[in-house]
Amino acid sequence: MYPSKFRYEAPQSLDELHSLLSQYGDEGKILAGGQSLVPMMKLRFAAPEVLIDINGIPGLAYHREDPDGTLHVGALCRHVALERSALLKSKQPLMAAAAPLIADPMVRSRGTMVGSVCHSDPQGDWASVLLALGGHMVALGPKGRRSIPAADFSLGPFQNALEPDEVAVEAVVPAPEGQRFGTYLKLERRVGDFATAGVALALELNGGLVVRAGIALTGVGASNILAAEAAQTLVGRPLTEDSIEEAAQLASAAAQPKSDHRGSVAFKRHVVATFVRRGLARGEAVAA
Repeated sequence: MYPSKFRYEAPQSLDELHSLLSQYGDEGKILAGGQSLVPMMKLRFAAPEVLIDINGIPGLAYHREDPDGTLHVGALCRHVALERSALLKSKQPLMAAAAPLIADPMVRSRGTMVGSVCHSDPQGDWASVLLALGGHMVALGPKGRRSIPAADFSLGPFQNALEPDEVAVEAVVPAPEGQRFGTYLKLERRVGDFATAGVALALELNGGLVVRAGIALTGVGASNILAAEAAQTLVGRPLTEDSIEEAAQLASAAAQPKSDHRGSVAFKRHVVATFVRRGLARGEAVAA
């Protein structure tokens, strides 16, 4: 199928972008990588009046770390840049583990992390990563910048907390409080498929104890799920067989899957518990 007729705009600055968003409101859709929006337009699940291409706006294709360890990922930073990033490999193990598992090489060459989070697909990987890391999105609008915690950003399937005249300009991951460990585990029917179930695990360790933990689930609910109780049970304790099993069972209980062609509810909960055990066992080895 072909998309519905639309107007194309290519602003060259954030001021010009804001003017277009103010003019068109909900009828304008932003194009960054286009790996989610364009297929939806071709299937006519989305039919924007105006497509606003932000690729000509300078200064958004970055990922960088502040001196205190805070990480910033700009709106035009491609998946492939994160996949190849020496910074992530050395400082951000969860993000380094997730980046090669995003879709396929063609999608990774054009798609963006910020765009993926904005898309709010419950099977999107980056939203779980940002949840587990306690990150936030930065929105820019006529009133300036505002931070939106990852836990508040998705309002449901394909709905986010941005106002019609706002644009997400970056994702931010806070500085660590201890030795950082993380991994992303994903069950897919074939390479490049959406997750049947996925688990993002982020730990910070100090003196053998967990000082911060994040567990987030992909593909097992109407939105990406922050398994807060499962993560909290790990804090202040060493990683042991008992604490790992407790977290695995709580994460499985936090999942809200539905039976479909990918598997039953019981199967998907089992996958979540297995991935939490497997990921935390790797963290136990790091902490030892």
